[in-house]
Amino acid sequence: MKKIIGLLLISLISSTAILAQQSEIFTINGKAIRGYDVVAFFTASKPVKGEEQFSHVWKNTTWLFSSLENQELFKSNPEKYAPQYGGYCAFGMSGGYKAPTIIETWKIIDQKLYFNYSLKVQDMWNKDISGHIIKADYNWQKIKNQ
Repeated sequence: MKKIIGLLLISLISSTAILAQQSEIFTINGKAIRGYDVVAFFTASKPVKGEEQFSHVWKNTTWLFSSLENQELFKSNPEKYAPQYGGYCAFGMSGGYKAPTIIETWKIIDQKLYFNYSLKVQDMWNKDISGHIIKADYNWQKIKNQ
């Protein structure tokens, strides 16, 4: 039964991936990570909405921050704060495709920020995080610009 549910979830994500964005960064309404401050995940250990007044364009995408300090931290080292796989689903990327994500799935592992498609998908990703990261890192190099 677990295999069937897993296959159904993978199928759903694959269907969504077909409709997923072609850009390197997952965006909604032109904003990276649904307009959340990616630095705050590291500094406040929680999701914090960004504000238009603290925006920065990086990789042709607008990133929002909750403070000038967080904006400056990102500008000085975007690779440190930007989510892995452009903010697309880490589990999906381990399977070789881009899928959208939700904020509630955020997780920092080895000082890197990850998101997943849903909490159920995150549960599957959590069962072999290091294995999924190895696969996702490999796949990301092949498809990040597709």
